[in-house]
Amino acid sequence: MAEIGFYHLTRTDVAAALPALLGRTLAAGQRAVVRGQDPALITALDASLWLSTHPDWLPHGSADDGFAAQQPIWLTTGDDVPNQAAYLFLIDGATADLSRFTRVFDLFDGTDSAALAAARGRWVAAKTAGHNLTYWQQADRGWIKKL
Repeated sequence: MAEIGFYHLTRTDVAAALPALLGRTLAAGQRAVVRGQDPALITALDASLWLSTHPDWLPHGSADDGFAAQQPIWLTTGDDVPNQAAYLFLIDGATADLSRFTRVFDLFDGTDSAALAAARGRWVAAKTAGHNLTYWQQADRGWIKKL
């Protein structure tokens, strides 16, 4: 079963929250897939990750870039995992077959009532499926583990 962390964004958007989490992923020697639903958001994240200052280097790619198997971070709207990542970041309400990952990060906008309700539904489904769940809420500095 996957270890799933639900990340309740309250202060920043996903583009501001992802770099630190992805930096820790790379520091742990892991590869990641970032999966969203909106191609425009994926394109914006691609540009944003290149401009990140903390950490200052987040090598990544998407279907437009090539060398998929060599990318430490893969950005996609599909089910593809060409880099054999064990970590999955779900944004923009995206869903996936969670069983193929060891760690899943479900980031959702806590200021959007529809996104909050959808995250609650994903929580119930993951709990019913037997995954190990944690809940993190964004604080003034970093994240606070609530469960």
